[in-house]
Amino acid sequence: MSQIMVKNQMAPALVVKLGGSLYEHVPGLVAIFRQSSRTLFIVPGGGRFADTVREARLSDDDSHWEAIKAMDHYGRYISSFGLESTDLLTIPEKTSVFLPYRMARHYDPLPHSWDVTSDTIAAWVAHRLGLDLLVLKSVDGISIGGTISRIITRPVTTDVVDPCFIPYVLQHRIRTIIINGSVPEVALGYLQGKHVPGTRIGTTF
Repeated sequence: MSQIMVKNQMAPALVVKLGGSLYEHVPGLVAIFRQSSRTLFIVPGGGRFADTVREARLSDDDSHWEAIKAMDHYGRYISSFGLESTDLLTIPEKTSVFLPYRMARHYDPLPHSWDVTSDTIAAWVAHRLGLDLLVLKSVDGISIGGTISRIITRPVTTDVVDPCFIPYVLQHRIRTIIINGSVPEVALGYLQGKHVPGTRIGTTF
C-alpha cells in the first residue's frame, strides 16, 4: 500500500509532529487541521524556544527537560490559533495540541541527550497511543544522495530528524511519513487521503 488512506470520520486518530521550523506557517496549518475529518493529536516541536535552550549549554539532564518545556511553549502558541491543548496522553475526542512536559516527567521514557528531540518524543507518543505518525517538516522528506527517498526501511544518517528517531520508529513499527508542511496543498492533500510526495519510514505500507 503506497500511502495511508484517510476516507472518513471513522479513520483512526493521527499523531502529527509539527516541526519548529514551521513557526511562520502555523496559522495556515491550523486552518488545515481544523478541516480534517480525522482527529489529530498534534505534538509540537521546540523551534526557536528550544534554540534558546541549546544556546544556554546546560547539562544533558537540564537541557532535556528545558527543551521539553520549550515544546509546551510552542504548543501553546499553536493552540492560540483556535485549537484546544492538553497534557493528557490519551487519544482526544477532537483535534488537540499535546503539551508533553508533565507526561514526559511522569514516564521519563527516553535518553537525556540532544540525540533525542521532539521528533522521537512524537514517535514515543504515537507508540504509546498505537497511532500512525505524520511528521511535518520544512523539507520534502529525507534525501539520500541528493534524491528524496520514498521509503526508508533501515536506519540512515540525516539531519531531517534526530538520530534516535528512525531506529525508534523501525523498532516499534510505527507507520510514519515525513512531508513538507510549508506547502499547504501537500499537508491538506495528505489529510484528504491523496498521494503526496514525502518519505515513509517502515515496512508495513
